[in-house]
Amino acid sequence: MTAPVRDAMEMTAALKDLTDWLIRQGLENAPVERWTVEWCERMVAAGVPLHRVNLSLRAHHPEIGAVAFRWFRNGVKERFGYQRSNSGSEEYRQSPLFYLLNTGISEMRQDLTDPEPELDFPIFEDLRARGCTEYFALKRFFIDPNHASPTDLGPGGAEGMTLSLTTDAPGGFTEAQRDAIRSQLPALCLTLKCGANRLMAEDITAAYMGRDASRRVLSGAIMRGSSETISAVILYFDLRGFTKISESLPGDAVIDLLNASFGTAVEIVERNGGNVLKFMGDGMLAIFDLDALPDARRIAVQTALDLRAAFGELNSAREAEGLATADFTLALHAGDVLYGNIGGKTRLDFTVIGPTVNTAARILGMTRPLDQGIIISSAVAQPLLESTPELVSLGQYRLRGVAQRQELFTLD
Repeated sequence: MTAPVRDAMEMTAALKDLTDWLIRQGLENAPVERWTVEWCERMVAAGVPLHRVNLSLRAHHPEIGAVAFRWFRNGVKERFGYQRSNSGSEEYRQSPLFYLLNTGISEMRQDLTDPEPELDFPIFEDLRARGCTEYFALKRFFIDPNHASPTDLGPGGAEGMTLSLTTDAPGGFTEAQRDAIRSQLPALCLTLKCGANRLMAEDITAAYMGRDASRRVLSGAIMRGSSETISAVILYFDLRGFTKISESLPGDAVIDLLNASFGTAVEIVERNGGNVLKFMGDGMLAIFDLDALPDARRIAVQTALDLRAAFGELNSAREAEGLATADFTLALHAGDVLYGNIGGKTRLDFTVIGPTVNTAARILGMTRPLDQGIIISSAVAQPLLESTPELVSLGQYRLRGVAQRQELFTLD
């Protein structure tokens, strides 16, 4: 970091250069985490004595309502998310961020050395303990705030950002330094909005398509028919007897059961390195890429074991609360698949197709006649027989639409 500038002319020149640099970051789609750190360092070099900076914006994520980037002069940098479930918490309501968003003011300033402050919040005690002398915060909306609630971390919340800055300089920020911060806001907001759009695209596509498909689509794999052949373990998951269960439950109880079941399944599959591609009613399709995970067969089998244990715990907990429960059936098969875009001209699905996928579906269909919750093909099980004693052969069977008989396995 260069030495701080010394006079007003130098500061003006440094701030102009910084504005130009910020705009370039937006045009180049630079990662928000990277340019926020450098912006803070450049502001210090321009003569603004920053100690701590917190930059936050709304997130388009099923669980995270906002994302924040935090920088400290000592080199510490953080990125974290505010859970939607915490948007009404007492801690949030007692924060200066909530106060700023919940009032008509666009900025707030507090002298942290004042023994009788006009405004005081729990976080100010921590900042005082760090030797900070002033807290300065600003908000800006990216859209008309009258069209959305600025305090709502849900889907209807207003697009915008909050920026809080503290200093440990004696006397706090000077008015010239505050003006320097204000002068950066237009370029800062524009660059942040570019980054926010990218984050929004990543969050939304990952939530609706899965992490790997999201990455591929955002990297340009968007043409209908574009695909590649990959080797993968296919996991088909289905809730057992769900049609009958759903007929006996009100709608909200059905949704609750689906969310609890899929929530458990997705967490385990993704934790083990799998990619969930889609939900199909009460079913789920996932893959374990053999090219990315050479041990994908073993991982997929372990995932089946993990799911069996997790659903035992989930159903016990739900039964204790008087809630509906459901068991699952699962099939594993491995082979080459086509992975890419399939669909209509204006509505596509990023998924896997091919004989391997069809065979996996047929194997899932064998769970009822064989009265087994988990069935695994020889393509997955055979290489693991010596190291996985839980694998038990069920014999060879002819599957509908599959030419050769298949040896099937289950887990003891």
